[in-house]
Order: sequence, then C-alpha cells, then structure tokens
Amino acid sequence: MYRIDFNKLRFLICDDNPHMRRILRTLLHSFGAREVYEAEDGATALEMYSHYVPDIVITDWAMPIFDGLELAQMIRQPESKGNPYAPIIMLTGHSEKRRVTVARDAGVTEFLAKPISAKGLYQRILNVVANPRPFIKTKTYFGPDRRRNTNNAYIGPERRVGGEMEVLQQPSLLDKARSGI
Repeated sequence: MYRIDFNKLRFLICDDNPHMRRILRTLLHSFGAREVYEAEDGATALEMYSHYVPDIVITDWAMPIFDGLELAQMIRQPESKGNPYAPIIMLTGHSEKRRVTVARDAGVTEFLAKPISAKGLYQRILNVVANPRPFIKTKTYFGPDRRRNTNNAYIGPERRVGGEMEVLQQPSLLDKARSGI
C-alpha cells in the first residue's frame, strides 16, 4: 500500500457543470491537492492542458465546444503540446459497456460513473499513480494498454492483430507523489 502526497500532483478538472467542478475541487483539496485547475469546456481544457501540464486530467464526457472524448483524443496525439501520457479519468452519467469501450479506445485511462463518491475518485487516482499501464502505439492507437491483464502466451480470438505495435513505459507518477511518511 502506498501513501500518495496529493500536494505534489497537478490536476486539471474539465466539466461544464460548476457544481460538479466544485465537488471535484473540494474532494481533491480534501485529499491534499493544492494545484487544481478548472475548465468549463474541452477547448479551454486543452489550452490549460498545454499551459499547466497537469499530472492527471479529470474530465466529463458531455461538454460544449468539444467533449471529453475529443479532449482525450487530442491529448493522446504524440506530437501534441503537453504530456500525451497523462492519465485521463473520464466522468459520465452514462456507464453502458459500449460507452466504456469507446472511452477506452479514445485513450481514457480510468472511467468513473456519476454520481461519484470520494472513495471511487480516490481509488481511480491511486490506480493511475501506483499502477500505471504501459502505453501502446500502433498505426491507429496511442494510449494506455486497453488490457488490464496481459498474457504474452495468449493465442485466442482476442489476440492483438494489425501489424506493428510498440509498447512504451509511461513515466510513473508514483515517484513524484510518494509521501515521505
């Protein structure tokens, strides 16, 4: 078990609902975070992402200008400004399997259904900090490994296909966020 010093992490919250932004900010502050930036739409979030280079992005799915899915896709462009490896936690009131799959395929790291709880948010943050997944780069995808459990000997129908694949270890947030306690 790790103790995370949230004061060492920088967060970007993106949600068009000011009440949800306040709830997220309050929870992050209660965890110990001090650098919490807020955006009310995807365009502002992308601008802030390039400027503040947050360690973790928490975004709503449905927003004006462009949504959280489009934001995730823009962040995951390897040539984009900022850190394309930053963990992205997607919030939404729609948690159907199809939506989770679409978010995963856009490069989202974790998925959290609304209404959120402090425990649920904390667990997602702890997971992206303490258990970062390797990144996969193919012709059509760049983002965290979409598979939680990998087995190199697997030969079944769900085996990766599609040519060349590069596995990249992302920079770990654990060293940055590990508490001295």
